Amino acid sequence: MAPSAVVNLERTAAVVFDTDGVITDTARGHAAAWKRVFDAFLRERAERSGERFRPFDPDEDYLRHVDGKSRADGVRGFLDSRGIAPDPDTVAELAARKDASFLAEIHEHGVAPFPSTVELVRELHRRGVRTAAVSASRNCAEVLRAAGVTDLFDVRVDGTDAARLGLAGKPDPALFLQAARQLGVPPGEAVVVEDSLAGVRAAGAGRFGVVVGVDRHGNGESLRAAGADLVVTDLAQLRLHGRRREPLAPHL
Repeated sequence: MAPSAVVNLERTAAVVFDTDGVITDTARGHAAAWKRVFDAFLRERAERSGERFRPFDPDEDYLRHVDGKSRADGVRGFLDSRGIAPDPDTVAELAARKDASFLAEIHEHGVAPFPSTVELVRELHRRGVRTAAVSASRNCAEVLRAAGVTDLFDVRVDGTDAARLGLAGKPDPALFLQAARQLGVPPGEAVVVEDSLAGVRAAGAGRFGVVVGVDRHGNGESLRAAGADLVVTDLAQLRLHGRRREPLAPHL
């Protein structure tokens, strides 16, 4: 275990967790859903135009262009990388197809939480530290419920809240800042745990106390370059130091 992978709880009032890829093992399901949608779109476009069909890469394209973003921002980000400027109807249609594809994926295969994340959240509660689950997805509540971890978190901020409150998506820090507001803590006293580059950048822009990058894809250097203070490959590697002198109200 790297000695630097330590969070000082004397300076930490709350920990904010990204959902997909940090709490739940759903990043692969998202990537697979995006691939089905984008490949169908790109193949049809190639057949019409005579261009070479170049499929969506569920590793590189997913991490660079869609991971951590809202569906609409993901559509725009990926298509922009291919030199395609989609009209609003195309963005909405592809986003809707991706949503349907992902929901079919989780209904068929279920959702598993990462055991080390569950244990970390429970240990944080034992030490009086509050927690939040954050996601750009409007399916966050369903994903957490399917994984059986809804009750682990004091606060949830997701794509439904973003639409209702007019919050910008990552890499804007609005989702994380809203979670901090609902937790009642200043950003400087909160830790953000993220696996996406957009999410790490968002946490840095929000001036959170510590940003932990979770490298599940071999992109640790990119997470550091994006602003992660600590990088681990699994949250079992994260050490907690001390506990708050005046513990917050216990998690119910």
